[in-house]
Amino acid sequence: MRAESWRPDAIDTTVPSVARMYDYYLGGSDNYESDRLACEELLKQVPSTKVLAVNNRRFLQRVVRMLATEYGIRQFVDHGSGLPTQDNVHQVAQAVDPAARVVYVDNDPIVLAHGRALLDENDRTAVIQADMRDTEGIFGHEETTRLIDFSQPVAALFVSVMHCIPDEDDPAGLVRRVAERLAPGSFLVVCQLVSDRPQIRDFVTQFMAEATGGHWGRVREEREVVEYFNGLEILEPGLVEVSTWRPDNELAPVQQTDEWIEWGGVARLG
Repeated sequence: MRAESWRPDAIDTTVPSVARMYDYYLGGSDNYESDRLACEELLKQVPSTKVLAVNNRRFLQRVVRMLATEYGIRQFVDHGSGLPTQDNVHQVAQAVDPAARVVYVDNDPIVLAHGRALLDENDRTAVIQADMRDTEGIFGHEETTRLIDFSQPVAALFVSVMHCIPDEDDPAGLVRRVAERLAPGSFLVVCQLVSDRPQIRDFVTQFMAEATGGHWGRVREEREVVEYFNGLEILEPGLVEVSTWRPDNELAPVQQTDEWIEWGGVARLG
């Protein structure tokens, strides 16, 4: 069913959303004309964007599988999760252990409506509509407390979302607040869009802020992402362009262009 024929009343279809633009780049159908036009315009200036989105999704899947299989993580909180697509966090984690529990967090109402419909029969997975900056509200939400035991290790995911957080909202502080609430043995997964080209950073930041009605932060530099991980034990291979983070094999696709990249990694809490 295409998004035009099924939409919650709260959605303004004339304003692009980051979640729906990402859905379009991944080949999904839960997006509107405004999202598609914004995506195509962005591709004219930054042509690697679609490939970057696909590689980022594969990174998320590899990380979840690794945490579930190698470290026994059975609880995941996915901040800024976006729309459900193939091989979502709960599907990857529950393929390892059907008892794994996942909470998806997003502020886009279509994510809540579509996600709840999709997950209606999976009582180990929930979707909550919340601003990912509202750590108190997320951790205290009834669905979160139903599924997640914060006395045990949890994987908190911030995958391709930190560029949506403005500087004045202190993205590094957000990561610290979440880390402080997690039990020893937990993990933080963080990556965001970065570029070493000022013109790319400035163009994308302005374009996305205008296109989404201000629901955007900033394309940053690698050194700024390093601040998210201060004081944390970073797993090998460290902070990298995400298509190179523990690829499945030597033939796995690698980001070929570098005008901007997804950059980050995984940290373990002692």
